[in-house]
Amino acid sequence: MARTLGLATAVALAATACGSQKTENTGSASTAPSASAAVTTPESSPSSDDKPAGDPSASPSASAPSASPSASASASSSPSASPSVKAVMANGDDSEQVRELQARLKQLKLMSVAPTGFYGSKTTTAVKSFQSRNGLTASGSVDAETWKKIQGLTKKPTADELRPPTVNEVDAPDPRCMTGRVMCISKESRTLAWMIDGKVISTMDVRFGSENTPTREGVFDVGWKAKEWTSTIYHTPMPYAMFFSGGQAVHYSADFAARGYSGASHGCVNVRDKAKLSKLFDDVKVGDKVVVYW
Repeated sequence: MARTLGLATAVALAATACGSQKTENTGSASTAPSASAAVTTPESSPSSDDKPAGDPSASPSASAPSASPSASASASSSPSASPSVKAVMANGDDSEQVRELQARLKQLKLMSVAPTGFYGSKTTTAVKSFQSRNGLTASGSVDAETWKKIQGLTKKPTADELRPPTVNEVDAPDPRCMTGRVMCISKESRTLAWMIDGKVISTMDVRFGSENTPTREGVFDVGWKAKEWTSTIYHTPMPYAMFFSGGQAVHYSADFAARGYSGASHGCVNVRDKAKLSKLFDDVKVGDKVVVYW
């Protein structure tokens, strides 16, 4: 595509511009979750670690007081009762200590998603795996012995490890991304890396088109840009749009920001971090390379 386009050409290309799918699902409209439901479903973001809908305090520890006082008293006073080891962290907890636990488990290659601070099924599975490998009772909860062992086998997490720039782990750059100014977009890791001469400048999570409206793969150039744009077909906002293949563009998606990976675009590369994309939009020039790959 030519680096500069006349107004008539730009309008013609924009007529094919994609936007977020109305229901943002990859199947039929009848199976799409409602907007309100999607916000609270665990699948709305890979970082949720199955955080339940509703009150986040509804955890096993929060419900413990419901046990009858008499039952507790009799259990503690009985000589035959086995002393229980209180968990340091367990399923349902939400804290900075859990975030540190997740970062340390990631160092041990037992978790692949970014730390969230919420102790859900992914964290439970990772803890069970650690306990099994280290001769500990595989309860899935972190008692004092497990926590001490984890700390001894890992280092104190850095700020970037605790709060990485992307939820998804950035893929190794495609060889075609190693020269020049490139938006290097991996479908496998669902990330965009802005690179200049082989150096990663910034990264962000992205989302792609559905099976019926796939995002094209290959090497492209940024044909034109529009800070404010609305799809002429789907009538959805496409802020910070950078068009690289006909009507397909990298752009901010409010739906992606709100609902995560529960849906898809109509072929565009959606970004959910508006602040990062705004900076990228200012840096990217018409003519810069775009590589979309698996």
